[in-house]
Amino acid sequence: MTLPVRPRICLFGASPSTANLGVCALHHATVAALLARLEGAQITVFDHGHGLRSVPFETRGKRYTVQRLGAHHSRRYWRGDSLATMRVAARLGGLGNVGAQAIRRADAVLDLSGGDSFTDLYGPKRFWGVTLPKEIALDCGTPLVLPPQTYGPFRDEELRAVAARVVAGAAQAWARDPRSLENLAELLGDRWDGSRHRLGVDVAFLLERRRPARPLSERVEAWLASGNGPVIGVNVSGLVYLDPERGRRDYGFQADYRAVIAGLLDALIHETDARIVLVPHVLEPPGHYESDPEACAAVAASLPAERIALLEGDYSVTEVKDLIARLEWFCGTRMHATIAALSSGVPAAAIAYSPKFRGIFETCDQAQGIVDPTRLETRAAVEELMGAFHQRAELRERLGEALPPVLALAEEQADELARACRTDHVEAASA
Repeated sequence: MTLPVRPRICLFGASPSTANLGVCALHHATVAALLARLEGAQITVFDHGHGLRSVPFETRGKRYTVQRLGAHHSRRYWRGDSLATMRVAARLGGLGNVGAQAIRRADAVLDLSGGDSFTDLYGPKRFWGVTLPKEIALDCGTPLVLPPQTYGPFRDEELRAVAARVVAGAAQAWARDPRSLENLAELLGDRWDGSRHRLGVDVAFLLERRRPARPLSERVEAWLASGNGPVIGVNVSGLVYLDPERGRRDYGFQADYRAVIAGLLDALIHETDARIVLVPHVLEPPGHYESDPEACAAVAASLPAERIALLEGDYSVTEVKDLIARLEWFCGTRMHATIAALSSGVPAAAIAYSPKFRGIFETCDQAQGIVDPTRLETRAAVEELMGAFHQRAELRERLGEALPPVLALAEEQADELARACRTDHVEAASA
């Protein structure tokens, strides 16, 4: 008899071994979607660890096993997990390099680029760390699939040319919103192919919810159960809160981010009966320049304890989404924290210092929730955020109408991505 070969898939740009819950959301949603559609799929997730490891993966009550394999943009060329070493080995037939062999044998390499890291804005080292896995796949002749993500911007013309060549060589390249699709079309120019270059939606819209294994604090659970006034969430980004100058220097803030957060919370406490849960989404420890928990704790320390609660503890990305889904309104600075809200039908506002927010919010008919600190002064930013809070009932109704087709598109694109990973080969097996 003949049995279908189990699809072999490599996944880059969505490492679960990170404190960034947004990247974890991309990982979980992608792996779960593939496993639901490809029975027996062998998935190798390249992460920031070392060596090859088998790890359990649970989704919607089912347990699976996936492989994780370290991959690092490193000059430690003697290490097999150096991407440069991996590329040389891949070109020479594998040479016993586990990563190179996995890519050569794969039916497809999926690369999410962290959702928004396929750009040179973070410097050439970061660019090459994101780009090398794609080039290895192309070197091997393994189909390269780029699930929904943003493309660019690229300031360096040479790096832009590299990115355009890589994207043109991909079997599929998806953009996660219409604005991202315009950027993809501009990048490709006359190499645009509508059959391969597609409009989709961020894969995190399919991220499942899971009730926390460890209960939330008694205060938060009591608030959620009481129904006495709105319970809302605010995500404070450690990246810009802990270093206010970064917002001005790197992102062009006109508003003072700390003052915007303080003004918003002061207005919520003194002008409404809302109870506020501060929700970190990048769980770096205190002392790290990007620590949301440290930023949230600093904010909470200056506010009335009876109206503020801080989500503390090691909750998974699916558990954090479950909390956000139970809120009445959400304000975030981390994009995937706001996607957790939007995909759950919770109206959201974003302190949107990057253009990447706008396309996502427009797709969900939530453009009113976009507050741009690079355009607005502090007081105006606070006023717009409070305006979004007061319009939350209208925004929820509009989101309820816009969300079903977005989720349907997310399911359809998951079907397409799974089809791109299937193999038509069969192998003989004795009965």
